[in-house]
Amino acid sequence: MYPRIIVLSLFLFAFLTTSCNNIKAENDTALRERTSINQGWKFFKYASKAQADDLFYDVRPEVVSTNDRKEADTPATEAEKLQTSKKALKPYILPMANAFIKDSTKHYKRPKGHPGKDFPFVQAHFDDSQWESVNLPHDWAIKGPFQEGADTEVGGGMGRLPSNGVAWYRRKIDITENDLNKSIYLDVEGAMSYAIVWLNGNLVGGWPYGYNSFRLDLTPYLNFDGENQLAIRLDNPNYSARWYPGGGLYRNVWLTKTNKVHVSHWGTTVSTSNVSKDSAKIDLEVKVENNSDSNSNISVLTKIYEFNNDQIQAHIATIDQKNISISAGGNRTIQGSATVVNPKLWGPPPSQTPYLYKAITSIRNEKGPIDQYETTFGIRDIKLDPDQGMIVNGKLIKIQGVNEHHDLGAIGAAFNMRAAERKLEILREMGVNAIRMAHNPPAPGFLDLTDKMGFLVMNEVFDSWERKKTPHDFHLIFPDWYEADTRAMVRRDKNHPSIIIWSYGNEVGEQYTGEDGAAIGKELSDIIKDEDPTRPTTSAMNWAKSDMPFPTVMDIISFNYQGEGIRQDPIFDNVTDRIKTKPQYEPYHKKFPNKVILSSETASAASSRGVYLFPVTDLISSPIRDGMGGDSKIQQVSAYELYAVDFGSSPDKVFASLDKHPYSAGEFVWTGFDYLGEPTPYYDSRSSYNGIIDLAGFPKNRYYLYQARWRPDLPMVHILPHWNWPQREGKITPVHVFTSGDEAELFLNGKSLGRKKKGEFEYRLRWDEVKYQPGELKVIAYKNGEKWDEKIVKTTEKPFKLTAKADRPAIKADGKDLSYITVQITDKNDLMVPTANNELEFSIEGPGEIIATDNGDPSDLTSFVSKKRNAFNGLALAIVRSKLEEKGTIKVTVKSNGLQKDIVTIKTQ
Repeated sequence: MYPRIIVLSLFLFAFLTTSCNNIKAENDTALRERTSINQGWKFFKYASKAQADDLFYDVRPEVVSTNDRKEADTPATEAEKLQTSKKALKPYILPMANAFIKDSTKHYKRPKGHPGKDFPFVQAHFDDSQWESVNLPHDWAIKGPFQEGADTEVGGGMGRLPSNGVAWYRRKIDITENDLNKSIYLDVEGAMSYAIVWLNGNLVGGWPYGYNSFRLDLTPYLNFDGENQLAIRLDNPNYSARWYPGGGLYRNVWLTKTNKVHVSHWGTTVSTSNVSKDSAKIDLEVKVENNSDSNSNISVLTKIYEFNNDQIQAHIATIDQKNISISAGGNRTIQGSATVVNPKLWGPPPSQTPYLYKAITSIRNEKGPIDQYETTFGIRDIKLDPDQGMIVNGKLIKIQGVNEHHDLGAIGAAFNMRAAERKLEILREMGVNAIRMAHNPPAPGFLDLTDKMGFLVMNEVFDSWERKKTPHDFHLIFPDWYEADTRAMVRRDKNHPSIIIWSYGNEVGEQYTGEDGAAIGKELSDIIKDEDPTRPTTSAMNWAKSDMPFPTVMDIISFNYQGEGIRQDPIFDNVTDRIKTKPQYEPYHKKFPNKVILSSETASAASSRGVYLFPVTDLISSPIRDGMGGDSKIQQVSAYELYAVDFGSSPDKVFASLDKHPYSAGEFVWTGFDYLGEPTPYYDSRSSYNGIIDLAGFPKNRYYLYQARWRPDLPMVHILPHWNWPQREGKITPVHVFTSGDEAELFLNGKSLGRKKKGEFEYRLRWDEVKYQPGELKVIAYKNGEKWDEKIVKTTEKPFKLTAKADRPAIKADGKDLSYITVQITDKNDLMVPTANNELEFSIEGPGEIIATDNGDPSDLTSFVSKKRNAFNGLALAIVRSKLEEKGTIKVTVKSNGLQKDIVTIKTQ
């Protein structure tokens, strides 16, 4: 058991140089080349499962029920037992796991031969000219079309998009005679899913789990005097997820070339200890491998530099040179230490600064330098106090976190650095300081951003273990791959300063299996500790209680929704087939007084931006039903922000629960952004309702409720609803106010409706008896008796014009950078018309392309690639991407019948 105060040292991720930023020796020969091969792929997807080839990983169970309309907390069930097909390629893929299986007696032996070598798609001479040309990252499903109706192939749970199916990617890679004595690797950051790779007709290997990164050694199969044809087969099953998984080579792919003696893949481990303002000890482990056929005598030297704004700065420490010998085909791990004087600590803003360092490890033999490897890391000290929470560099930091799935809204699962950065910027403005990766390892670039921007991260590996949540989810491969996938996550990501907790599961079915489930949890936790002994582990629980075996093995108690209690309202009195739980903070704190308690999922509130339904509940939290915050006919949920899914709670109820239990370390809200799939409570829709921010990135009212709590020093006040209600004159139309102040006075057309002060465990101010009359609502907020902020909402005139604005006036001409253009429908007075849903049409000129449009409406099944789209309650979005190496001015025009058009310009540079 951990002591009452738990000190965590630091691990940080080793990421190499960026695209084509190759490291060279003094004689200008490359020591290590890491080149992006994202450009120039050919893509083909079979029209149906029946037409697909038979080069499959393994058989899958038949799907008996295609209904995915089930609540997110439905318990997992026992897996079906299957017999591996003799045709399956599984025996050829399993050996890829050996590098991550510690017990060598459990390693897999690859059969002889290369299945599929005669299949046309893997042959160099195959004519793929009629295939689609694509660049990576690529999500094959995001362009749609959405599948509408009750009996679709892909239902609402997976986003109604065609992510399922079998597809191939082909590309030639550049290899020359100069590479003859190199080790050459394919590095895939993520492939969805069941990737199998051939090179020149040879089956190289693969990796089933779509969320993990993996490396394949291409060296034995290369032609050094001719062309080299790469072919990658993906097989993304339907009914494999509870949310939208995307499909394809949806993250970056790299070609890495090294000398035969080099630092291993993810081969460095940085840890820090004895951290103070005066000094910090840096410990470094470097694993070096020798792929040559002779022994090698080498020296290893590491220098440490400050690294900020993506620039290497002052040299501040050196880890002494070590001289070692590595046998042919072997590897060695070298350890060393250094002291950094007056370290600049990594910590979360706004009270701290996320300073970074870079360790540059150089390897030399008797002839000179042969490898150089860069590891970015940070120095920070974290203590876990079960009576307070998380203490970062001596300061208590309450977790103000959100859960985030991996999709990036209208551009889907295809990772894009700017899209992820925009998401984090919007969350930071709200006051978020932590992200839980739900429920899988993210793209490496996402963690680079959290390091740079100073977000705390809970990194999570699995949503299911042996018991299934959907017929084709990870449970099918868990027995074979759990160790490899767990170690792969930790080994890749352990050097990121932003990661503070490892999670080895989310709401897994093994909560229900007593000691057996706890034993699996312990094994996963032990695997993580073997890779990284410095961070705590956990598994999110939505059912397990404090007196059960399951929570005993984790370092941090993290539960989903149990802090507030689940289905405790009278409406659920007769419910017997769903989870029903009394509030659990006190039972857990009493049972585990030496463990920190954290809510890994809270709220699961739901709303549709700008939609208000009447009557409004007088409760602080209500489930959603027709007439109770929901309307199944229009598939929308009221934006009064008082409604939640059946197992959830409103933000107000969660805040009160947290404040009544100050020993809680904080919360991760479900969710920061709406996400594709899992559209509870309306499964005919495309995307969720749970986000604080809608799918297009437009804040809902809840955004300001959280901002008021999480940024108490920011003067702000927010009024809801809008004030355009021509059908409600004289009718009660409640007005609610969110503010970081402690009281406020509301005025309607200049007349005071009273001044109200927040009471204990109250987080909004309510004027529930306001009768609507058009005109002006005004609120003045106060704090400590002084004016704090004010806000005015007016009844608008009819729509008159479009107003478009880009989030950035200039973007890079790299073929990846994005500009997000927000369009408002406004009246003659430049006020946004909050009920306007006019159809808009976008067009573009210059060196850019419109890759997606959106409006944040979960029920809108218009294709994301359409240039025509209705606004949703006054707003719409267009996403523009630059073209590679084409500089100039992009001009985007948006128009709508009967409204003044607008034009926005963006520079590419």
